[in-house]
Amino acid sequence: MKLVFPNGEHGQVLLSAGVNKIGSAPEGAVVLAEEGIHPLHCEIHVTGTGANLQVPQGGGPVSVNGKPVADIMALRGGDQIGIAGIVARFAIVEPARSAPAPGVVPGSDEDSGATRVRAAVPKYVLRGVSGAVFGKVFPVSGPVVIGRAPEADISVPADEISRRHALVKPAGDGLSVEDLGSSNGTYINNRRVQQGFLSPGDELRLDAVRFIVVAPGMEMAQQTSRMHQTEAVPPPQAAAVSKWVPIMLTAAAALVIVALVLGRG
Repeated sequence: MKLVFPNGEHGQVLLSAGVNKIGSAPEGAVVLAEEGIHPLHCEIHVTGTGANLQVPQGGGPVSVNGKPVADIMALRGGDQIGIAGIVARFAIVEPARSAPAPGVVPGSDEDSGATRVRAAVPKYVLRGVSGAVFGKVFPVSGPVVIGRAPEADISVPADEISRRHALVKPAGDGLSVEDLGSSNGTYINNRRVQQGFLSPGDELRLDAVRFIVVAPGMEMAQQTSRMHQTEAVPPPQAAAVSKWVPIMLTAAAALVIVALVLGRG
């Protein structure tokens, strides 16, 4: 991902994973010295699933495709970003592909010798358990806006959801959540919050739409635990049979002894 400045205020900037600070401060990833630029004007968060533009407290005026950004907005390839009068274009950088070796047909299954890098597993996932999100999973690798708007990171086509309903992002051993001025409220385990913290297993509810916070591997561990518990407790029928086995063996032995005594007599 990169920023392109078509009017030449800055050279092209490749965006790195994590937080890319934009402003007049010299330590920023993009340093703009033009008038009206704040020291920390805005930030672009690059995650494994995309990028978000965020205006921090004390930031300056920013727009995406002509629409002012008050807090955070997802970015897509080709978006025009206005930074206090400076225009930048957000672009997706396609990975370079080497030419196929002689005799190798493009798209064939022949091993190129390169090791495929496995995508990083997100630390937390939101699993939908009701309504329009039932059965769907949403990785949370960075700041994520949930709302009815099509440009939201998690777009929920439900009338009871505000266009920009809540902001969720990783924080320590869970997820922080902030209500973005929704009409119908944000709830953690049925308690309405303006800001709160979600631990694995907690329920996030946006009016009637519900999610469960899942840490990858958590559900598998729970299933394995249940399997071990099931194996440790014998089925009722097996327990009943095992109870009668000693009695039946004792009775059989007694019959054998009686038969031997009668035979001698």
